[in-house]
Amino acid sequence: MEAIKFRVLTAENDIEAYLNKFESFVGVKLPYDYSLRSTIVGAFKKDEMIAGYMLVTKPQFRSLVFVPDSVKESNSFFKNDQYEMMEVNGVWISAAVKSASEQYKIWSHLIWDIFLARKKYVLLMADLRNSNIRNIHSLTNPELIYEGEPMLMAGAKSHSTIRVSYTTRWQMLLNIPKYYLAYRERAKRSSKRAKVRAFSRGMREVQS
Repeated sequence: MEAIKFRVLTAENDIEAYLNKFESFVGVKLPYDYSLRSTIVGAFKKDEMIAGYMLVTKPQFRSLVFVPDSVKESNSFFKNDQYEMMEVNGVWISAAVKSASEQYKIWSHLIWDIFLARKKYVLLMADLRNSNIRNIHSLTNPELIYEGEPMLMAGAKSHSTIRVSYTTRWQMLLNIPKYYLAYRERAKRSSKRAKVRAFSRGMREVQS
């Protein structure tokens, strides 16, 4: 199996390629100026980008912009210094990444990068329609900040419904066993599906 290699994207064409892939994946194009304030990490097999994510380590955070002012006024989380926070955004994994082991490697690399950023709080935002991202977030023991329609500026485009939450870098690191168990379960399901497909092919060949 070809090894996955990770690198920080700095070339304009690589950043544009990543933003286009993410837009195709979720239907939302992240602002280019926002991406320039971020650390964008791409995962590659040979020369093909197969995954990517953004780490934003200083304000202004896109996820918090979408939270209504009434929530910001009532939630004690907003009393914290935003320079103690970071944001994970733009998580994209190509449909070409089919093996559970490759997905686990990508998520593990993301978690380690978050830990090395040394921020106390990690902001998470998910489209409520994306069950895969919601399930991944649930493994981090997140605290809910807001769930509902995003607060948008005129002409802005985002997900129709979002969930904004936060966790800590230590929670993410200490929950790695959960991610590993989830990976093992996914690997078992993939193996079972492969056996069923192989059996079905064999039956068709016998009958033909």
